[in-house]
Amino acid sequence: MSTVELRGINKSYVNFVALNDIDLTVPEGEFLTLLGASGSGKTTLLNIVAGMIAPDSGAVLIGDRDVTDVPPRQRGLGMVFQSYALVPHMSVFDNIAFPLRIRRMSPADIKSRVERILDIVQLGHIAHRKPRELSGGQQQRVAIARCLVYEPPVILMDEPLGALDKKLREQLQQEIRRIHKEMGITILYVTHDQEEALYLSDRICLMNGGQIEQLGTPHELYFQPANAFVADFIGESNLLSCNHVASDRVRIDTLGQEIHVLPNGAAAPDRLLIRPDKIAVLAEGESRPNEFSGEIEAVAFVGETVRLTVRCGRQTFTVKAPTGSPADMRNVGSTARIGWHPEEALLLSC
Repeated sequence: MSTVELRGINKSYVNFVALNDIDLTVPEGEFLTLLGASGSGKTTLLNIVAGMIAPDSGAVLIGDRDVTDVPPRQRGLGMVFQSYALVPHMSVFDNIAFPLRIRRMSPADIKSRVERILDIVQLGHIAHRKPRELSGGQQQRVAIARCLVYEPPVILMDEPLGALDKKLREQLQQEIRRIHKEMGITILYVTHDQEEALYLSDRICLMNGGQIEQLGTPHELYFQPANAFVADFIGESNLLSCNHVASDRVRIDTLGQEIHVLPNGAAAPDRLLIRPDKIAVLAEGESRPNEFSGEIEAVAFVGETVRLTVRCGRQTFTVKAPTGSPADMRNVGSTARIGWHPEEALLLSC
């Protein structure tokens, strides 16, 4: 295992700044995800760590070694990409053994290492099969095993599950998480999928326009977003424009009134975040410090939850409630009272 440290990384192309003064440290054994939309800089940053792209300025350190000018093959990193890149005429065993044979390890050591990794990725029963006989999920597990077998200090993963369907992605997420916990290896992972990042990561580095918007645990990014961009990117959100009136009140123009808030020290707050699952559909006799009446414009069943769209004045709210709850019984066009407690909303700045 090794740390990864990026110091003052800059990268520009013609009329486009891909990365702007990035400082980032990934401690030994951490699973850190670079998360962001297309063009945010996450893949460029990963490729700079890999040595595929040279930064305009700054330094890349693996452990205590400066590898900024070291070719990719000499950095000793493991890499897993969306394309499996398996050798079609080789068996699963031989595909995994390939990097060890390149390193001229003895047959006995190769057999021992490959069998251990096959056990970890739970593919021992199909070691004799060719890639064409495997499912997409099995092929990706072989690609991961081939990366793990030579015990690199750091593994880089660039959208490795992007080509798989949702159910298979979720299964592989569980496998990757289990393997990371079992082996304790340092992983730098790239994805645009915020649910994937929340599930897999020890920490998430959310990127936007070549800069880091927020670096923190999944819990911190979800419950304590640094700004409106983070709040809107991570999870579902209701973001309301607001004007600060007092320490415990803001005015929501689209609702035409003031509401109660919990002061949190945000500098010049102009947005109020309420997660859809924090808004209650109020039954008769129920009340909240902040409550509004509105018309239900849409009702969507999404398995364990029901999602309501409720229009209150000029403001539309997304509300999530458990399936089978009173909210689940509401019909489009009916009136609903919704509300929340001050501590269930968060003041933010843009």
